[in-house]
Amino acid sequence: MTQPDASSPALPILVGIVEDEPDVRRRFEDAVRAHPRLSWQFSASTVAEAISLTAQRPADVYLVDLGLPDRDGRDFMRWLVHQYPEALAMVVTVFADEEHVLSSFEAGAMGYLLKDTPGSEIAERIVEMHAGGSPISASVARSVIRRFARTTAPAAMGTPEQNPLSARELEVLRLIEKGMTYDEVAQVLEISWHTVTAHLRRVYRKLQVGSRGEAVFEARQRGLI
Repeated sequence: MTQPDASSPALPILVGIVEDEPDVRRRFEDAVRAHPRLSWQFSASTVAEAISLTAQRPADVYLVDLGLPDRDGRDFMRWLVHQYPEALAMVVTVFADEEHVLSSFEAGAMGYLLKDTPGSEIAERIVEMHAGGSPISASVARSVIRRFARTTAPAAMGTPEQNPLSARELEVLRLIEKGMTYDEVAQVLEISWHTVTAHLRRVYRKLQVGSRGEAVFEARQRGLI
């Protein structure tokens, strides 16, 4: 796997593809090969093949389908977490329901895109995830956020005295906590990029912090998120 060195140009991000549909697999391969930051490492059509190829030439990032012929793609991600914990897995699938999404993240996924995502965007999302992000297709993110809001929002908000943040400010901060970029937050909440930054400025002021990381840390310390 690639090891970054601050004194040299960035090494290519090695990508493994786990997808059984030939046309889809070729589309992913073409997208990876076309991006200057990425390098195609291997493609596998089953979990067994993916495990075998990973043992021979591990990748930095894996694109993983869920519906594979021999086993579920989540089984591969669970194996990957234990055997190659530094590797990153991004699900690329047709399933957008809460059960598939949440169980994929529980299995170790760090990103979740739908298969209708353009190849060039998938390539950019790979780079983003390797840099620390957690890319999620907007329609998928909305369903997860609705589920999250139903199950956790009332307890998290507390009383006005305990929580100085508005409901919308909390929404923005929770998405930032999950690793989303400003553009992704804007897309998920269907607001402008400028509105996102305005909400964050108010969060910084209310929590008396100066960065996203400090805001997330302070909010966690106070039990707000």
